[in-house]
Amino acid sequence: MKLIISIIKPFKLEEVKEALSSIGIEGMTVTEVKGFGRQKGHTEIYRGSEYTVDFLPKVKIEIVVTDDMVTKTIEAVVKSAKTGKIGDGKVFVLPIEEAVRIRTDERGDAAV
Repeated sequence: MKLIISIIKPFKLEEVKEALSSIGIEGMTVTEVKGFGRQKGHTEIYRGSEYTVDFLPKVKIEIVVTDDMVTKTIEAVVKSAKTGKIGDGKVFVLPIEEAVRIRTDERGDAAV
């Protein structure tokens, strides 16, 4: 099993969710986060004063999938989240040692 963490632009969330649903992903955790990568934020003018916005709003999606779904999941996220502009985000993949469904006590792939 793998944990796939995707950091994307907020307005792409619905499109990513639909793409994941179309390949059979049934559950995910979504968190509103702030951050920056290479873009290093941007400057804005408010009431005549210029200031730097270091942390930009992003959405973090966490999905646990079986090993055979990793490639399809990554492809679905990348294809649906891509705008071609800086700040599109990142996808990280981490190993999961164990998963337990609390309600039924199912373990491993069955719990996912």
